[in-house]
Formats: sequence, C-alpha cells, structure tokens
Amino acid sequence: MKTLNKMQRRAAIWILGAFKTSPSMGIEAIAGIIPIKFHLQKITRRSEICPLKLPLSHLLRSLMDDSPSSSIMPNPHHVGSLTNRQRNLTKGHLIDSLNKALGIFPSFSPLNPEFSPGLRITDEFSNRFCFNLVNKKEKEKYQTHTQELDMVLSNSSLPQSALVITDASIKHDIATSISHVHIANCPLTKTVHHASFVTSTEAELFAIRCGINQACSIDSVSKIIVITGSIHAAKKIFDSESHPYQLHSAAILSELQRFFNSNLNNSIEF
Repeated sequence: MKTLNKMQRRAAIWILGAFKTSPSMGIEAIAGIIPIKFHLQKITRRSEICPLKLPLSHLLRSLMDDSPSSSIMPNPHHVGSLTNRQRNLTKGHLIDSLNKALGIFPSFSPLNPEFSPGLRITDEFSNRFCFNLVNKKEKEKYQTHTQELDMVLSNSSLPQSALVITDASIKHDIATSISHVHIANCPLTKTVHHASFVTSTEAELFAIRCGINQACSIDSVSKIIVITGSIHAAKKIFDSESHPYQLHSAAILSELQRFFNSNLNNSIEF
C-alpha cells in the first residue's frame, strides 16, 4: 500500500505541478484522483460480482450453491455441504465472493428478463417514458424549465395523472426515504422509510420505487409524473448494465412493464 500511495502521490504532483511538500489527500482531491484505498475496494467489489454473472448451470455457480442439496447424489464440494466450522476454515475467492456478494445483492440476477435484449422497456416502450433535463447554470433554460414544471403541476390536477414526489437524505449513517403521491392535487399517500448504511442513490431509488408502485396500483391513473432531486438515480432504472442498484431497478421495471401493458396510453415522465 505504501508503494501504491507513493506512486499515486507522484502522479498527482506531476498532474498539478504542485510542491513535493503538498498534502497527499489535498492534491489527489484537486486532481480528481480517487484515493488508492477506495480504488482497490471498488475493484474488489466488482470482482465479487463476476461469479454472479455466470449462468446457473456453470460449474462455479454450482460450487457456490449455498442451499441444502435435494438430489440423491449431492456434490460434496459445493458450499452448501460444508459445516459452519469448515466454512470458517475455508478460505478462497469463491467463499469470499459468496459471503460478501450475497450481502450486497440479496436477489441479484444477471439473467433477469427485465434486462434481456428485446424484452427491456427501452426496447418495447421507448416512447412511453421521458426525462426533462435542465442545466441550472443556463438561466434562460432554467426559467423555461421552471415554467414547464408549473405546467406539469397544473396538468397533475387531472384525475388520470399521478404526481409522485420523492426525496432522500442521510444523517449519521441513517438514510431516510420519503415519497408523496398526489391525485388531482389531493395527497393520497406518504411513505417514510429508514435504512442504515446505504448510499444516497439507493435511498433515492427506493423512494422512487415506493412512489411508482403506489401510483401503478391505482386503476384510473394513465400518466405518472415523478419529481425527484436525483435524476441520476432515476436514470439508473433504465440502465441494463450491472450496477449495485439492480435490485430496485428490476422491481420498478417489472411494475412499469405491467403498467404499460395495461393501456396503450399509459406513460411516465421524470
């Protein structure tokens, strides 16, 4: 670690042309370089996902099977056949990957139909969802966006429109996710959830998930308008790449799939 830290420090000094006595964390932050400790953690977490991307019939997945074997001739080498003492004594990448990855992705599925080419929402219903993006630095566009937002709020007064407002915050490692659902300018539901040791993106996605699920359960709704402070989190819903928030994305996409299939005029707007 000391050698890697020295290499990264020299690179940051070379990029900025800073003095050799400059503090490492300061010049790394200015140069936009992630600390080597966190970079290694990121690489490690990505490597833990790799075995879970394999099909269930793959040899490595069969070895990582943690469920009790129901076959007459069980595989004596899979993890499910080990006792607790044997698991504590066993060390290796597969054991570490199973122990850590299942904690991060409790129901991660690389072959989930919601992310399969041809079955994705982006393939079948690309014209049924949209994002309204704005750059706050451009004042004219920002004012136009404010006017459009006022129009959206006025349109949400219609009985067939559902307005979903979500927000999330983290304080002292406790995340709070809040979602409000309004129908015809009348508050319908308010949902508040608390979670420990989750990222802000996870909290935002969970709030959006709760709001969309509640709006989709109303039969009279044909248009859902989502107002969120994190458009980055909302875009993760339609990202078919492997990412840490795929659990929430799959649940939201499954709900939207049913919502779009129920009526040709149903749509959602962020």
